[in-house]
Amino acid sequence: MTPKVPPKKKNWSWRSQAFRGLVYQVIAIGVVAVAVWFLATNTLYNMKVRGIQSGFDFLANPAGFDIGESLYAFDSSHPYWQAFLIGLTNTLRVAIIGIILTTILGTLLGVGRFSRNALVRGLCYAYVELFRNVPVLLQLLMWYLLFTELLPAVQDAWTLGPLFLSKGGLSFPIPVWESGHLWGVFGLMAGAALAFLYRSWSFRQFEATGKLRSMYLVPLALFLVMGVLGWAAGGAPANFDSPAKGEFAIEHGGSLTPEFLSLLIGLTVYTAAFVAEVVRAGIQSVARGQGEAAAALGLNQGQSMQLVQLPQALRVIIPPMTNQFLNLTKNSSLAVAIGYPDVVSIANTALNQTGRAVECISIVMLVYLTTSLTTSLLMNWYNTRSAIKER
Repeated sequence: MTPKVPPKKKNWSWRSQAFRGLVYQVIAIGVVAVAVWFLATNTLYNMKVRGIQSGFDFLANPAGFDIGESLYAFDSSHPYWQAFLIGLTNTLRVAIIGIILTTILGTLLGVGRFSRNALVRGLCYAYVELFRNVPVLLQLLMWYLLFTELLPAVQDAWTLGPLFLSKGGLSFPIPVWESGHLWGVFGLMAGAALAFLYRSWSFRQFEATGKLRSMYLVPLALFLVMGVLGWAAGGAPANFDSPAKGEFAIEHGGSLTPEFLSLLIGLTVYTAAFVAEVVRAGIQSVARGQGEAAAALGLNQGQSMQLVQLPQALRVIIPPMTNQFLNLTKNSSLAVAIGYPDVVSIANTALNQTGRAVECISIVMLVYLTTSLTTSLLMNWYNTRSAIKER
């Protein structure tokens, strides 16, 4: 029977390195707290002496300006906090969609750098060298000029089926919301859960038996089939609000403005070039013998990349990939240069109207700090989950 080891007593002596470290940390936190308190009180005092109003009470006042692009109705009579909320949703819309598209495009480009086809390798290399060496602001302006100057006017919009593309943006049909669509959403959620379970089971079976099953087509089929079944269970609503040419604009349907498209495409194209290099470096970090072993097992190049090389490369890819996601989110603040109403643009307008510079800048800082920390938290969780487990 193993004897119990008595717990070690804490050493509160100055000779203890742990105790000295604790004291130093407490002192450092105290110094930072005093510095923040001094700066805050000094700023508030100087603002009061100069007759400058301060505080966040202005958020309840009517904004007095309209916002050209929002996910819900807004006019000048609504309060400032709703304007900031619209800016936040516009920022998140660009950031989330951009991260998804950047991951897909950057991964394809990074994998394409290892293609046996010289043309594919050359195109991927040229893409990376072109777009990562041109400042992102210039790329945003380039895309904005493309949409606003080179595309035809609304009356001569390019038509592709139910789609309309013009200087006014991209117009497309949207479904008329009914209760049956909610059942379709539930079906998609159930399909996503089944796809995840199937992929986990397939990977375990591959590790145990070496028998390879579809890791993409079957999960995608489960996702879509469950969505269709949910939609059918809800009565299969099929009414759409389709766009049509009006006298001065494309009416009805949904639309994406030139500002949104320019910002989304510019950030995606720019960041994907860096993501491609991250993926390439991660794949190159995997020992060459791993690919040779996969070939010896009868796996082709695509299967080797999917099942052997990329899973091992994730431990190298994820940390710098997180940085690129954060850069994309923060670079969205450049939207003010092309007139997209993100949180920075809304804050600038509110600052000019109210004079509450400290408060408006604090809100913007809080938004980007929160989104960055949330992104880092999610990526760190995924990094821990994807780490190679030592035996």
